[in-house]
Amino acid sequence: MNLLRSTLHMLWMVITVIPWAIVVVLISPFISTRRLYSICVAWLRVAVGGGKVILGIKNRVTGLDNLPGGAQDAAVLLVKHQSAWETFVMPILMPRQLAYVFKRELFWIPFFGWALGLVDMIHIDRRRRTAAFSKVVQQGRRLIGKGMWVILFPEGTRVARGEKGIYRISGARLAIECGVPVIPVAVTSARCWPPRAFIKRPGIVDISIGRPIPSTGRTADDLMREAEQWIESEMLRLDPTAYPDGQARLSTRTPGG
Repeated sequence: MNLLRSTLHMLWMVITVIPWAIVVVLISPFISTRRLYSICVAWLRVAVGGGKVILGIKNRVTGLDNLPGGAQDAAVLLVKHQSAWETFVMPILMPRQLAYVFKRELFWIPFFGWALGLVDMIHIDRRRRTAAFSKVVQQGRRLIGKGMWVILFPEGTRVARGEKGIYRISGARLAIECGVPVIPVAVTSARCWPPRAFIKRPGIVDISIGRPIPSTGRTADDLMREAEQWIESEMLRLDPTAYPDGQARLSTRTPGG
């Protein structure tokens, strides 16, 4: 049954993404980037809706009241990354336009990547780390100045359920450079959508949003360490059976990562 569900959902994604991407490419020269973003979020609602109906995946969100509410409030979101699910869901949940930091290889995905390249976000070459960070800061300042929130996955890639990747400090450095807080977010999507796996399972994905962590007067290592501790502690609370070693896994991060 899960194989059938997953196959049907993949077909749903392909069938809906092709006309959406064609429309985005055709109209992009004639509309604002903000309007283009709204059209992209509309497709994400279709994708997530298909996930709920076909795959049986539902979201349980807590901490929305922790998000900054003022028109001038800006933030950098640091999100646990276990699957593609959270990349689809976060723009739907957030009250502000998001700018993802993503690897440029995503442009190679037919239709989806072509449309993604037209949205005002930050694409980087991860092989050139120094240049990539300079671009994140430069573009991040510009986008935050336009009222957007920048979103990063600090582990850099998807990690399996029960695992913890190396938290990189780029997000914390960007927050310090821009004088904005970071908002940690824990996500248990791998319970239903394992990373790099075709077969998905029905269930509930917990998305927990933490309180903003001020960046003023902090070092990047210290700021990321606090965000990491919150995210990983929250993951342990939300999905305890995935972490048999419990608190032992919440080790101190390596500075400068």
